[in-house]
Amino acid sequence: MSDGQEALREPWDSLRRQREAASFGTWLFLGSEALLFGGLMMAFTVNRVLHGDAFAAAGHETNVVYGTVNTLVLLSSSLTMAIGAEAARAELRKPTLIGLSLTILFALTFLVIKGFEWRDDFREGLFPGPGFKLQEPATEIFFAFYWVMTGLHGLHVTAGIAVITWFTWQAWNGKRALRSPAFEAAALYWHLVDIVWVFLYPLLYLGGRA
Repeated sequence: MSDGQEALREPWDSLRRQREAASFGTWLFLGSEALLFGGLMMAFTVNRVLHGDAFAAAGHETNVVYGTVNTLVLLSSSLTMAIGAEAARAELRKPTLIGLSLTILFALTFLVIKGFEWRDDFREGLFPGPGFKLQEPATEIFFAFYWVMTGLHGLHVTAGIAVITWFTWQAWNGKRALRSPAFEAAALYWHLVDIVWVFLYPLLYLGGRA
């Protein structure tokens, strides 16, 4: 049985149509995720206009070093994910495994760095509620958005790690054919995770430093 036949799943009668269906379904899901993050970013922007000085002061308290390093890490992971997905489509097993494994490594690095950043934020009193560090009330609104958006993004990163790890294990032991559309769908999801962070980075880390 050829690799293309092994990748084919019911009820599809051709790999091309299966790939198109997987891509369409993934784009629908990504559209809903874009609406979720887009709504949060829109609400953030409205509040930033209403409370410009307070949001600038709060933005200056975020750790731009952590944010910048994590941006570079995620951009690197997007490259390795693209390499892994394209290698899978070309049925190149070793580059596929290397690309996916590096993506997992970069994603884990992102979460570790983010964990250190959240720890420092807690220690510095930058969590909204009793003992909050800043005096201006609107600065708590900024950090409420900060925690919600970075936390939600972190959950998406964690989900991506789980999915990519599963597909990598399947590719390694031969339980999933390399030409399976699943690798392309996972790549689309991971690129969304990266794109969302590209928008969060300037919103949360650069606004108070412009």
